[in-house]
Amino acid sequence: MSRKTERYPVEEANSLWQIYKTVPFWKVVRNFIVIQIARYTPWISVKNWLYRTFLGMKVGDETAVALMVMMDIMFPERITIGRNSIIGYNTTILAHEYLIKEYRLGDVVIGDEVMIGANTTILPGVTIGDGAVVSAGTLVYRDVPAGAFVGGNPMKVIREKMDD
Repeated sequence: MSRKTERYPVEEANSLWQIYKTVPFWKVVRNFIVIQIARYTPWISVKNWLYRTFLGMKVGDETAVALMVMMDIMFPERITIGRNSIIGYNTTILAHEYLIKEYRLGDVVIGDEVMIGANTTILPGVTIGDGAVVSAGTLVYRDVPAGAFVGGNPMKVIREKMDD
């Protein structure tokens, strides 16, 4: 199954060279500052408040985002994290990708009670179902079924349904 992204072709130079035609400069500056503060904030409730208030993210109650997690700087409002989930240390969640001839945007939806291991990268347009577990160091490049245990680079389904 392919990721759910919107594709925007570009003329002239590569799409990253044209970044401020796709997203306002001051939005990126503000988002960068808020994300850097949140990355180092030791209080989970403050971190979630920063994400909700200044970035427009949807973050569920009792969700814990670990130290050094890198949210998408350009389009963080396209990230949704459900209730009682854990996002592991140094994970990167992207809602955009800039390529040579186009850029793509896609919502990232992480369900309730999801566990994301450290150093994981989640690409745009991906949905991770409720109760899923993503092992550390995984490249999440497609949807993860609810309750599944996945891992690796590239990601593979290790088990379809986790046992309680």
